[in-house]
Amino acid sequence: MNRFIPAILALFLAMPTAALASGDGQEAPAQHPWSWNGIFGTYDREQLQGGLEVFLAQCINCHGLKYIHFRDLVQIGLSEDQAKALAEGFDVAGDPDEWGDPTTRPAALFDGFPDPYRNNTEAAALNNGAVPPDLSLMVKARPDGSNYILSLLTDEDYNEGNPDDDGLYPNHYFSSGAIAMAPPLFEGLVQDHDGNDVSVEEMAVNVTAFLTWAAEPKLEDRKGMGLKVLLFLLVLTGLLYVCKRKIWADVAH
Repeated sequence: MNRFIPAILALFLAMPTAALASGDGQEAPAQHPWSWNGIFGTYDREQLQGGLEVFLAQCINCHGLKYIHFRDLVQIGLSEDQAKALAEGFDVAGDPDEWGDPTTRPAALFDGFPDPYRNNTEAAALNNGAVPPDLSLMVKARPDGSNYILSLLTDEDYNEGNPDDDGLYPNHYFSSGAIAMAPPLFEGLVQDHDGNDVSVEEMAVNVTAFLTWAAEPKLEDRKGMGLKVLLFLLVLTGLLYVCKRKIWADVAH
């Protein structure tokens, strides 16, 4: 019976990979060399700012980002004045007036990104029955989230923009093989500093990086703390070894 154990173990270890690759018909996402990969990896601020531009040009029309506040944008390289000016372009709920009626006010740095819809009923009514999800934690909500989002956005069949009879767009990386969201990225949506159109692939990379930061804004801090802990443990190990040699030196003789 022991001869079957290696085969069973091999099958068991292969199951997660196979599940990720198939995923109810879902293709495994392509692996991208992200700047934050590895123990010393960090976010590319220019990439994050490009992703913010794509998010503001397109994604924010349908998706929320409720866990990110305008003051957080300083972390991706915006100045406080730039973040404040961006916030003031949005209206959020203010205090009731003297009659108790609702009011609005320009957003401030301490405000979060406003939701594009008043409620899920309105969201579903305007999106063919589907409620666009909040994107704050989307990278964490999917296995291999960054590569999944990038692959989904750059799928060739998807970007042809041909819906089926149910109004769904084919996508090899979405779990059901078809998605209600029309392809959001197209050339001409945003331009670079020289006035040239940014390609769909570059926009997809940038907005994926931005959404990764939104889901893990403290990633660099955690890596820095981890490196400090490793350094401390290495020094402590060396000291303990020296102490051990000193304590047991007389015993050995």
